[in-house]
Amino acid sequence: MKKFVLRKEEPKVRPQDFVIRYSELLNEQQLEAVFFDRGSALVIAGAGTGKTRTLIYRVARLVESGTDPSEILLLTFTRRAAKEMVQRASSILDDRCQRIKGGTFHYYCSQILHRFADRIGYPTNFTIIDTSDALEVIQFVRTSLHLHKKNKRFPNKSTLLKIISSAINKHLDIRVVVMEEYPQFLEQVDKIEEVAFGYSDYKEKNFVMDFDDLLIKTKELLEKNEEIRVKVASSHKFVMVDEYQDTNQLQADLTRLFSSVHKNVMAVGDDAQSIYSFRGADHQNIMEFPNIFEHTKLIKLEENYRSTPQVLNAANNLLKQASFKFDKELYTSNQEGELPAIVQTSSEHDQSRFIAQVVLQLREQNIDLNEIAVLFRSGRDSYDLEVELNRKNIPFVKYGGQKFTEAAHIKDVLAHVRVLVNPMDTIAWNRVLMLLDGIGPKTAQDLFEWIRLAKNPYDLGINETVSKAYINQLKILSKLLQCLKKEDLSVSEVIDQLVDYYRNFCEKRYDDYPKRLKDLEAFVSISSGFKSLPKMLEELALEPITATAIETEEKEQEESPLILSTIHSSKGLEWRHVFIIQCLDGIIPSAYSVEDKEQLDEELRLLYVATTRAKDMLYYTYPVLAQSAYGDYFTNPSRFLKELSSNTLEEWVIEEERAEELKSAKSDELLSN
Repeated sequence: MKKFVLRKEEPKVRPQDFVIRYSELLNEQQLEAVFFDRGSALVIAGAGTGKTRTLIYRVARLVESGTDPSEILLLTFTRRAAKEMVQRASSILDDRCQRIKGGTFHYYCSQILHRFADRIGYPTNFTIIDTSDALEVIQFVRTSLHLHKKNKRFPNKSTLLKIISSAINKHLDIRVVVMEEYPQFLEQVDKIEEVAFGYSDYKEKNFVMDFDDLLIKTKELLEKNEEIRVKVASSHKFVMVDEYQDTNQLQADLTRLFSSVHKNVMAVGDDAQSIYSFRGADHQNIMEFPNIFEHTKLIKLEENYRSTPQVLNAANNLLKQASFKFDKELYTSNQEGELPAIVQTSSEHDQSRFIAQVVLQLREQNIDLNEIAVLFRSGRDSYDLEVELNRKNIPFVKYGGQKFTEAAHIKDVLAHVRVLVNPMDTIAWNRVLMLLDGIGPKTAQDLFEWIRLAKNPYDLGINETVSKAYINQLKILSKLLQCLKKEDLSVSEVIDQLVDYYRNFCEKRYDDYPKRLKDLEAFVSISSGFKSLPKMLEELALEPITATAIETEEKEQEESPLILSTIHSSKGLEWRHVFIIQCLDGIIPSAYSVEDKEQLDEELRLLYVATTRAKDMLYYTYPVLAQSAYGDYFTNPSRFLKELSSNTLEEWVIEEERAEELKSAKSDELLSN
């Protein structure tokens, strides 16, 4: 008998063994991250150092090495980011990369919970509520406990939701959150806890989950069920987490659980860009990563491809002031530029005049307005500037605003969809029923109590308790819902019929209904991209669409607008020229942070993020005189800027044009014409 021994193929481990020429496409630090194989690694990716590029090439390299793509888990903070990374990995390698698992923590957790719904006492058709729906539930609970009638001031629904969410995300008792963040409500803490319990009880009874529940219930599922944890974690040969500095405690725990079998985990992020503690992000997660995951390899990406050396010098010198950080030094081979400007103006209005005039000069130099950004600590900091820009006819857009799926008319239609998917969704039924003439909160609640016990919750016309005043309306609604439930329709066909039914309500309720009807037509078109109603609800809740016809009328503009943005909204973006306004002590850093070393560090990181948005030129501006309710007062420039040396920044002096110079300029203009 002859033997033939099959040789084991040697795994590809060297850059030269691969189809993709990694060595030619990546710098030395990026290459080290891409070819990191087994175990845990923390990639500290400085601003503009090609973090996304590194992740994409690591995905491609793992697949090219023979890893089954379905065993790679890529967690990001937006599903859009995950999709773009997978598409780019596919374009540089092949379509195998399309099979990678991932998305946001919330999206991936929802998939796990749907898969194991019976183990947590939920039906598979549970629905996810967004923030505005959660606020309605909080208000419902608040009202049912008669807390809206208290003599003493009680937190509103928005504050209550923030308290509850903060306690969950920071692993704190509600009493601690109230004591630290809302001490004015300490006397009411027992009632606040009642609301929190009522909110939780409502969600359990009605089979709905908010965003926090998706993380909590997944963590509990994996921690309490060893066989499920092993089953889920075994399917993740490699785990990668993007923007790790923005994770909260729950997400850090889930990262550990997801990678608990193979223990191959890579976190990518920048401790210097951790600026979302108000959303529950914990800066300690990235700092403690090497202690939590054994034998962590620390890799630093420091070569910046975005900014001039002068901008990076300012950024590096800012970061030297931080108390809690990984040491790194950004550098670049980009061409030399100008020193960043520090500009003191006599007043806030002069600050606005200065910016408007520089913007106009830059436009004269053929720099597009959308290549220029004005950044600020909070939305109110740009009010004076907005007036000046309007006066100068400079088009601008301000980042932020209502999301498509948060618009009332879209939520009305989605409420009907939610009722079809989950007939126990009280808030959705409440919205659907209260569209009908004559039905108020009490009647809607009575109807829902009937629905809860009915054999067919959609057969509203047989309810004997309802008034004749609206029985015909209920019969029309009932007929529609039952038809949609029985017929085998596509998602867009269901939405089309719901929009057709809703049209009359829209026309009666809103003066601007033609714009809203445009949104609804667009919604029908958008819905064709979904395979099922539950999937559509889930994806729209987890990744809302942004633009609406109400928010923005299409305008024919000759040019793209100037960008105004809060610093928080600017993260991840870049512009040729960046103005950072109101660089004052009390604003950057916030007056509330100066007594707390960790909070002060976050304020410093905020200015660092703003600084590193600039590619060519950077301007720090502040007024020497400010106004308050008590009158004018002299300001102090940000303490962070005071620490920068004179060879880091260049002082610009603002002078008013003299009358004779203005007269001469006008004469020259007349002669040239």
